[in-house]
Amino acid sequence: MVILGVGALALSLGGCGTAPSPRGGYESSERVDLPSRLTADQAGDVTIYAIGLVGTPYRYGGNTPQSGFDCSGLIGHVYQTRARVAAPRTVAKLSGWGNAVATENVRSGDLVLFSQRDTVTHAGIYVGSGRFVHAPSTGGEVRLDSLGSNYWAAQQIAFRRP
Repeated sequence: MVILGVGALALSLGGCGTAPSPRGGYESSERVDLPSRLTADQAGDVTIYAIGLVGTPYRYGGNTPQSGFDCSGLIGHVYQTRARVAAPRTVAKLSGWGNAVATENVRSGDLVLFSQRDTVTHAGIYVGSGRFVHAPSTGGEVRLDSLGSNYWAAQQIAFRRP
């Protein structure tokens, strides 16, 4: 039952049109292929698995579903489990991992990084339609949020493709 719900959510996120944002659309029908450690199938697996972890408790330093996650622990676990790609363990190191992606070329499975005053403070996994999965300390659990919400739209946002 949960698997069906996650699958339906993933299909609805992937099949919908682009979510509007104050900075323009997040996805473009015209793609620019960037070098990536992930195939398109692996990026899809990363996306679906990340969505399936929504509701897992937050725990500082956590990096498993059993112990809970912090933001970089969630990212590391998802990429290692679904794509066999080792991600850096801190948000500072994630900010230089992979290749920068222009907002109009972002795809599901890419990293989304948030900065304040040019310092990366948080990261998540982009899942499509202007949404991302992350492990925030506030709220107490992994959740799916919109980049267009007041809080996240006020941050400096960058995307990277592992």
